[in-house]
Amino acid sequence: MRKLERYPVEGHNSLWHIYQTVSPFKGVRNFIWVQLARYCPILPLKNWIYRSRLRMKVGNHTAFALMVMVDVFFPERIHVGNNSVIGYNTTILAHEYLIDEYRLGDVTIGDNVLIGANTTILPGVTIGDGAVVAAGSVVHKNVAAGAFVGGNPLRELGPKKEDIHQLDAFH
Repeated sequence: MRKLERYPVEGHNSLWHIYQTVSPFKGVRNFIWVQLARYCPILPLKNWIYRSRLRMKVGNHTAFALMVMVDVFFPERIHVGNNSVIGYNTTILAHEYLIDEYRLGDVTIGDNVLIGANTTILPGVTIGDGAVVAAGSVVHKNVAAGAFVGGNPLRELGPKKEDIHQLDAFH
C-alpha cells in the first residue's frame, strides 16, 4: 500500500490550489533544472543537479537515462539508492492533484534497482533493493526487494532473485 498524506480542498479542483502549497518561484526554478537534467548526457553532472539543485537524495553510481521526468514540485521527496538505473522517459511523481484533494508521498527506490523505460512511479511507493520493474509499467504499490514486476496494473512477473538463487542451489 502506498504511504500518502491527503489534503482535502474545497471549491475548484486541487490543482487550482497548487500555489498555496508550492511557491511559483520554486515551480519555475525546479522546472528549469529538471529540463536541464532530462537532456544532460553526463551522468555525474545530472546527479549533481538532482542532489544540489533539486535536493533529491541520489546514491552513488546511480544512472538516470535521458528524458527521465522527476517531480517538479516536490523533488526533495524522491530518494534513490546506490547503483540503480532509472530507464529512459520514466516519470517519478511525489504528488497527485485530484478533484477534491491532493496527495503527497515520498518515493523510495532502493539500491541496485532497475527501472525499465517509460515507467511511471506514483507517490508514496517504496521499491526494494534489487528489484526489477519492466518497461512501461505503472508502479502504484510497493515493490518487494528482489522482485521482478511489471505491467498496468502492476503484478509479479517472475520469481524474486533470492528464490532463483535458492533454486540454483538445488542444481
